[in-house]
Amino acid sequence: MRKNLLGTISGADAVQRNPDVPPAATSARADYAMRGASGAMRRSLDEIVEASQRIMDGETIISLDPALIDQSPVLDRIQEDDDEYPALRDLIRASGQDTPILVRPHPVSGGRYIVVFGRRRLKAARELGLQVKAVVKPMDDTTAIVAQGQENAARSNLSFIERARFAKNLVELAYNKDTVKAALAIDDTLLSRMLSVAELVPNVVLEAVGAAKGVGRDRWEELKKIVQTPTNAEKAVAFIASEKFANTQSDDRFNTLLSFLQGQRRRQTKGKAAQSSTWSPPDQTVKVTGKSSGKSYTLALAAKDGPQLGAWILNNLESIYRDFREANKTGD
Repeated sequence: MRKNLLGTISGADAVQRNPDVPPAATSARADYAMRGASGAMRRSLDEIVEASQRIMDGETIISLDPALIDQSPVLDRIQEDDDEYPALRDLIRASGQDTPILVRPHPVSGGRYIVVFGRRRLKAARELGLQVKAVVKPMDDTTAIVAQGQENAARSNLSFIERARFAKNLVELAYNKDTVKAALAIDDTLLSRMLSVAELVPNVVLEAVGAAKGVGRDRWEELKKIVQTPTNAEKAVAFIASEKFANTQSDDRFNTLLSFLQGQRRRQTKGKAAQSSTWSPPDQTVKVTGKSSGKSYTLALAAKDGPQLGAWILNNLESIYRDFREANKTGD
C-alpha cells in the first residue's frame, strides 16, 4: 500500500509539471524515475516505515542503554547471583548476548522502559558496560506479568519456592487468581498449595534458605506443616542464624533446617509418650497402664483379671463418670 501511495504521488507530480505530456509517457517517466534515485529513496522510506512498525509490534531487536531500563515491580527470582549467573555473564562477555530481553515502555516516564523478562541478562550487560539487546513491546501490567511468568515457566529454571513466592507477590499486588494461574500455567489446586507454603513459612526463613533448586513441593509442604506450630516457627528462625546453617548451599540449607525441625518434633513426641504410669494390686491379678499424650489418655489392662475389669469399667462408666464429676465439684 505504501509503494502504491509513493508511486501515485510521483506520477501525479509528473503530470502536474508536464500537463501537455500524454499520460502513458508520464507513467513511463514515473516508472523510470522510480527505478533510479527516486526508487532508492522510496525503498529507503519503505524500509524505515516497516522497521518502525516492527519495533512497535515488538518484532525487532534493538540496543538499549541498561540505565534506561527499570526492574519489574514483581521479582520472580529469590537470588540473582545463583550458581548459573557467573557463567551467563562470562558467556555474554566472550560471545555477546544471543537472546534479547523483553521490555515495555514505561507507563509514566517517557524514554524509559520496564523489563518484562531477562533480568539476569540485563544485569550482566550493566556489569559489563554493554548495551543490552531488547525487544520493545507495549503492554499493560497484567499482560506483562503473564508474559514474565510464562517465559520463566517455559525455561523451567525457577524452583518451586520461587514460583510460590511469585504467586504470593502477585496476589498481594491485587492481581486476580486467573491472572496468577495464567502467569504460572497452573491450576487452582497447585496455586492453593503454593500460596499455603509461601504464606505459612516465615518470610525470613524463605529468604535465608534461598531458591533451593533441588527441593520440590512435597518437602516444602512438610516444612510448612512443622512450622505451623508457633514454637517450631520460632525454632526455625533461631536455627537459620546458626553457623551450621550458614555454611551450606541453598539445597543443603533447606535439608539441614528440615532435619533439625524433624529431630525436635521426634523428641517432643518421645517426651509425651514417656508420660505413663502403672498400677497393680498386691496379688498382681491385674496390671493397669495409663498413658497421656496431652490431648488423650489411654488405659491398658493386662494379667488375669484385666479383660474382666475392662468390661466392668465399660459397663459402669456412667456411674464412674458421675462420681468423677461430683469429686471435681467438691474439690476432692
